[in-house]
Amino acid sequence: MRKILLIGMGPGGPDFLTVQAIDALNRATVFFLPDKGAEKAELREVREQICRRFITRPEIRFVTIDIPQRDAPAGDYRATVDDWHAQIAARYRQVLIDELPDDGCGAFLVWGDPTLYDSSLRILDRLRADGLPIEYEIIPGISAVQVLTARHRIPLNRIGESVTITTGRKLGAAHHAAEDTVVMLDGDETFAKIDAGDTYIYWGAYLGMADEILIAGKLADVASDIQRVRREAREAKGWIMDAYLLRRSDGGA
Repeated sequence: MRKILLIGMGPGGPDFLTVQAIDALNRATVFFLPDKGAEKAELREVREQICRRFITRPEIRFVTIDIPQRDAPAGDYRATVDDWHAQIAARYRQVLIDELPDDGCGAFLVWGDPTLYDSSLRILDRLRADGLPIEYEIIPGISAVQVLTARHRIPLNRIGESVTITTGRKLGAAHHAAEDTVVMLDGDETFAKIDAGDTYIYWGAYLGMADEILIAGKLADVASDIQRVRREAREAKGWIMDAYLLRRSDGGA
């Protein structure tokens, strides 16, 4: 049976790979590299660099999988994402059949951690449900959330308090329901549209990479700065991955 390793690679910096992840890199013989086009070529290149740095076995192959663009949500967000995942799964199926022997071991390097806001696991489950004989193993990685709070030198949670992890799409309700809210996948810059009040923001982009950017302060004071820096960085690189923590100021720690 084909074996797939989902290897958490951290948020981009090769120093964040765990020993377990490096060991897993040296178990696979085929590495599948999702390709989202020339604009985001750096995402593929970082994966290739990690492999070259840590893999010691000579007999490895890289196989690129072209990832289709997701349609803009037309009312039903979940249905749009499900359709997109079905398209990706169809491409994964064909590539796995063509490029990985029945008893082979292949790997996907997953940005951050495979279980936190990443769809690789769901797509493999879809393939298994559709009858493709594969098994998989998850190697956890350092998440962007961990790196964000470490870089800002703050604890993720305050004493006795909970933390909400959500997306930009659901930020409004989540922010009003929790004292501390981590936000990922906020392409619409929702942080600049909510009632700032006494909220602080700890924002980071390209976490763990050479061009990492950090901004922190009262949301009302720095929201426009984050928007400007974020847009400039996205324009310069063609892509951006960022996350932030919103924290109400109440004197707690």
